[in-house]
Amino acid sequence: MALPLEALLDTLSARIIAAAEELTALDSAIGDADHGLNMKRGFEAVLAEKPAILAKPPGEALKTVGMTLVMKVGGASGPLYGTLFMTLGKELPDDPAPADAARALAAAVAVVKARGKSDVGCKTMLDVLGPLADHLASGAASFASVRALAAERAQATVPMKATRGRASFLGERSIGHMDPGARSSQLMIETVCDVLEGRL
Repeated sequence: MALPLEALLDTLSARIIAAAEELTALDSAIGDADHGLNMKRGFEAVLAEKPAILAKPPGEALKTVGMTLVMKVGGASGPLYGTLFMTLGKELPDDPAPADAARALAAAVAVVKARGKSDVGCKTMLDVLGPLADHLASGAASFASVRALAAERAQATVPMKATRGRASFLGERSIGHMDPGARSSQLMIETVCDVLEGRL
């Protein structure tokens, strides 16, 4: 299925920008209180570059989104989300089948793990993206199951103690708060599902 890139960029950007206050509130509890603002700035930059991005083949377009996020999003989120998009751009064919998406996400998660020196269970975006990659690889994924898994795994970061990133400095005080990166990952996953399923 050909990727509806313009719809993905428009909807993803709009939802992340709209969620800036929520993400910043989550980050104020266990981080630098800048995740929402940083992500908003990054996706505003993506929108500003949209004509140039859409002029490229799908893989190069995703790589350009990744590079834009690396350059415009501060903190750890820029390099990590940028790495995610750049790896997806490298791995996805122009007309990806579900198996291609599963393989590409698994590759992207592996690179994000290496870049962030982190893993599932550390209270980060990987607590959503890692289980999602496994679920897609199972071949049993549906839009409904993907949405449910993303919500479940983001919520599962609440009782976790952070062991990576700024939140890890808080130790036990990081328990009881949703990880902002897990929440922004959930938002992205739900948006991709909505666009691909036509539920906008």
